Amino acid sequence: MKLILLKEELHFKTSRSGGKGGQHVNKTSTKVDLFFDIKNSELLSEEDKKRIEKKLSNRITSEGVLVMKCDESSSQLANKKILTNRFLELVENALLKPKKRKPTKPGIAAKERRIKKKKERGEIKKIRSKKIQ
Repeated sequence: MKLILLKEELHFKTSRSGGKGGQHVNKTSTKVDLFFDIKNSELLSEEDKKRIEKKLSNRITSEGVLVMKCDESSSQLANKKILTNRFLELVENALLKPKKRKPTKPGIAAKERRIKKKKERGEIKKIRSKKIQ
């Protein structure tokens, strides 16, 4: 599928991760940043690019680059796999086309119930107004 081919257009950058891990964290670059240039992607159509930019606008820089980060694992390779899977899932969800709504009309029974309730409510109000006068 086209989404799997998107992996080739991903760019990764590693850096030192904070948090637990002691000396290991201070010495190794386990945090992984993922960058995907939406505007220069050759695999996405213009329509797909617009849909992704609209749905993922909070994750996209002003240059049109989608940025994601992961430092959950103490392994760089594991973080890269996690990030790649998240990216593919995110893009797949962003590319889903929403179903068109089919406008419907209320049925005859629903109309009758609504009118019946309105009449009952009106009767209650009539009874109350007669008691006060």
